[in-house]
Amino acid sequence: MATTETVTSEPASRMTLRRPPFAFSRDKALHWNAGKPEFSQIVNAASLAMPYLEPYLIKTMREARPLITDAQLVRDLDLYCGQESAHYRQHRKFNDELKALRPEIIDTLEAALAADYARLARDRSLTFNLAYAEGFESMALAIGHMLIEEREFLFGGAESAVASLVLWHFVEEIEHKNVTFDVFKHISGSYLWRITGLFYATGHIMWRTRRGYHALLKADGLWRNLRSRLALAHVLFRIFKSLTPKFLRILHPAYHPSQVADPEWVSAWAAIYEASDTAAARLDTHRLREALPVALPA
Repeated sequence: MATTETVTSEPASRMTLRRPPFAFSRDKALHWNAGKPEFSQIVNAASLAMPYLEPYLIKTMREARPLITDAQLVRDLDLYCGQESAHYRQHRKFNDELKALRPEIIDTLEAALAADYARLARDRSLTFNLAYAEGFESMALAIGHMLIEEREFLFGGAESAVASLVLWHFVEEIEHKNVTFDVFKHISGSYLWRITGLFYATGHIMWRTRRGYHALLKADGLWRNLRSRLALAHVLFRIFKSLTPKFLRILHPAYHPSQVADPEWVSAWAAIYEASDTAAARLDTHRLREALPVALPA
């Protein structure tokens, strides 16, 4: 059952540039959640996209920057780019551990992702790329809420560093939820373009993620294992059951991400980081049921 969360009507905190000191273990990289190897590989496949997706988002925002006349929005854009830069660098560190274990598979998946985002940046208009960026960020906001609500089910008992990486990333996705929407609205604002970007980004990322976890589970010898396929179906059902209403609200013409209240867990995580960046990088995955984040003992 999803954990009930207290939510706040305002963003949990101002955007903050953070660099938690994650320490990834190669021998646990593939199945960092030993009880849910299928979910491990879903996350691993999604992580592979980050060093290609997020530089593309940053490039798109920086191309838009000279067109923005609102000084506060420019400052928000710069902070957004800083957070996204930190995200893809941390994911690159983790992905390097995956690549050491599955080099041929990871090389193939990464090459496809690199080509996709190079092609979008080169061939598509700024309006399209802004719509894609906003589509991704709206989806990421929904995913962030889902991950926090379902944190015990998805991350309970998992290796701390990877669980902490994912939760840090999506805390910050919630934190900068307004930026790409406001940039898109400032420059374009077309509802049709916004919805086009939402469906294109969602479909593209889910397609690449599905190809990734399929290849990784096949290499594990789990893809044709009935028990594993049923476990995968259960995880996906649980994820999409939580995601669907969050995704549907994005379709409303009057939608703005500021309307989506932040989980109290987000501001509590930010307080942990302020007290100790090491603690934020070492969450106790055996105590995720608790309403506030708890770090592993020093």
